[in-house]
Amino acid sequence: MSRIRRKKKRERADQRPAFGRREQLAESLKLPKDMLLGASILTMTGSHELWVENYKGIIEYTPQSIILQAKTGQISICGCGLVIDYYTNEDMKIIGDIRCVSYL
Repeated sequence: MSRIRRKKKRERADQRPAFGRREQLAESLKLPKDMLLGASILTMTGSHELWVENYKGIIEYTPQSIILQAKTGQISICGCGLVIDYYTNEDMKIIGDIRCVSYL
């Protein structure tokens, strides 16, 4: 293989996002992605209870909106009567009439 082809192949490999490499590593080692990537886990029970794991901080907290900082972005929870019922450094429970959960 010529030097030019090898160089182009190497350049393409370097342009792949690091997140993709980590994701492939998690798949190949059969590790949970939340452990390796630090991804947030959201577990919703109906429209009245939401558990959030692996968040970094609270950006905004009102009865209509809660915005959390995650490792890979922000998580927005909208609704009525939202209350953070329980929280630690690693997880939290949000209760209320949850109408929308989105990633910002």
